[in-house]
Amino acid sequence: MISGWTAEAIRAAEAPALAAGDPLMQRAAAAVAEAVRGLLPTSSPEPTMDPMVLVLVGGGNNGGDGLYAAADLAMSVEVVVALTRSGVHAAGLEAVRTAGVDVLDLSAPEPRDWDELRQVADRADVWVDALAGIGVSGPLRGVAGEVVELLRQVADAAPIPPAVVAVDIPSGVDADTGAAGGPVLAADLTVTFGGAKAGLLLPPGDRLAGRVQVTSLGIEESLAAQAPAVARLLDADVADLWPAPAAQDHKYTRGVLGVVAGSEAYPGAAVLSVGGAVRTGCGMVRYLGPPRAEHLVLSRWPEVVPGPGRVQAWGGGPGVGGADEPRRAEIRATIETAVSDAVGLVVDAGALDLLPHDLGEARVVLTPHAGELATLLTARGEGVARDAVEQDPRRWAARAAELTGATVLLKGATTVVVAPDGETYAQADGTPWLATAGSGDVLAGVLGALLAGLTDVPVARVAALAALVHGRAGRLASDGAPIVAGDIVAALPATLRALL
Repeated sequence: MISGWTAEAIRAAEAPALAAGDPLMQRAAAAVAEAVRGLLPTSSPEPTMDPMVLVLVGGGNNGGDGLYAAADLAMSVEVVVALTRSGVHAAGLEAVRTAGVDVLDLSAPEPRDWDELRQVADRADVWVDALAGIGVSGPLRGVAGEVVELLRQVADAAPIPPAVVAVDIPSGVDADTGAAGGPVLAADLTVTFGGAKAGLLLPPGDRLAGRVQVTSLGIEESLAAQAPAVARLLDADVADLWPAPAAQDHKYTRGVLGVVAGSEAYPGAAVLSVGGAVRTGCGMVRYLGPPRAEHLVLSRWPEVVPGPGRVQAWGGGPGVGGADEPRRAEIRATIETAVSDAVGLVVDAGALDLLPHDLGEARVVLTPHAGELATLLTARGEGVARDAVEQDPRRWAARAAELTGATVLLKGATTVVVAPDGETYAQADGTPWLATAGSGDVLAGVLGALLAGLTDVPVARVAALAALVHGRAGRLASDGAPIVAGDIVAALPATLRALL
C-alpha cells in the first residue's frame, strides 16, 4: 500500500529534524540534481551543444530546493535559473551565484525578457519546476503562471519536448487534494521528499506528476505515526485482503449477492453485472429482474439463482433508466430491505437518487461517475457542475459521503473512494480502454461480490479493492487494444490468478 500525507503532516514530521539542524534542503536538492542527471542525453544531435538545464524558481523552501539543485548541477552541466519572485531563498541564491550559474531575473517589473526565456527553454534538455511547493494552495498567479503558460507553448511546439522534473509536487497542484485549478507544467518525474503528498495520488494531480520518486529524509518514522490522508492499494494487497475459501467453507459462507440490475430496455447490464459478480468468486448470485433480462442472465450464467432469498449484499441500478418507474420501485424496495437488514449495498447509475436519508448500519457504496455525482449533489442542495467535480474529485466525493452517509466510489481514470469518516483511497490501475459502455456494470458486480464476502473489512477498502481488480482485468483484457465490457468479465479469473 502507498500512503499519501497532507502538507501539514509532512511539516510536522520534518520539524524535529529541522530543529536538530539536519540539512534537509541540501538532501532534497541533491536528490533532484541526481534525478536530472539521469534524464540528460548522453549525446547531442548538435556536437557543439552541451546538455543544458533550466531551473524555474519561486519563493519559499521549494525555490530553495531548486536553487541548491541548480548549484549542484552546475558542476557538470550548463544551468540557467529563471527567478519568478524577488524574495527567493537567500542562501540558495548565493550558492547559485557562487557556482557561476546564469540567472534570468523575471521578477523585475515590465518589460520582462520573455524572448530570452523562450530561447533558453527551447534549448534546455530538462526543465526543473521549483516554482511553488506544498505550502501554496490555489492556482499559480502572476509571473509564475505566465511562465508556465509560455513554457507549455514551447513544449507543444518542440519536435522533442524537454523532460520536466517537479520538485516535491508540480507547481499549481494542491498538495492535499490533487486539485489543479490553473496552469500546471505536467511533469515526467516528480521528486518528492520524506513521503508522498496526498495530491500526488489524487486526481488530477497524479496524472500531472508523472513518475513519482520518494526521497528519504529520515522523517519516515515520524510520518508513519500520523494517519495518511489517502492510500492506494497495490497488487500485493489483493492477496492479503481477498476472501479466498478455506477447506470448511461452502457457498453460503463465501457470500451471497443479490443483483437487481437490467431492464426490458437494457437487459445487457444485468448480464454484465452478474458476470462481474460470478467471476469475482462469491458463493452464490441471486438475480431479480424482468423476464427478458432474466432469460439472458440464465442463458449466459446458468449458475445464477433467480428470485429473492437471504444475501450478505445487494447490488442495484445498472441498466435502469430514470423513467422506468416499475423497475425503480423494485430497486427502491431492495434498497429498503438492504438498509433494514444492515447488509452490503452497491447503488449504481439509475438507483442513485433512490437512496434513503437514513442508511442505518448498512454497508453502502455509491458508484457514480462525475456527471452522476454532480446530479446527486445538486439534488441534495449542493449545486456543482460536472467539470468542477473533475477538477477536484476528492473534495466532492467527500462531500457526497458526508451528505449521504455512504461510501462514495467516484469512477474515473483514477477512481477515488471516500468513506463518511474520511478514509480515502485513490486507485489508478486500469487503462483508458476501460472507458466503454458496460464497464461500470461489471465493476458494480465485482464490488457487490466483495461486499458479500468481506463483511469484516472496512467498506472503503473493499471498494478500493474492487476498483483495483476491475482495473487490472481491463488492462489484461485490452493489452493496448479496444475492448468491450464482456472482455473485462472474461479476464477476471486470469487477473485474480496472477494477483493471488
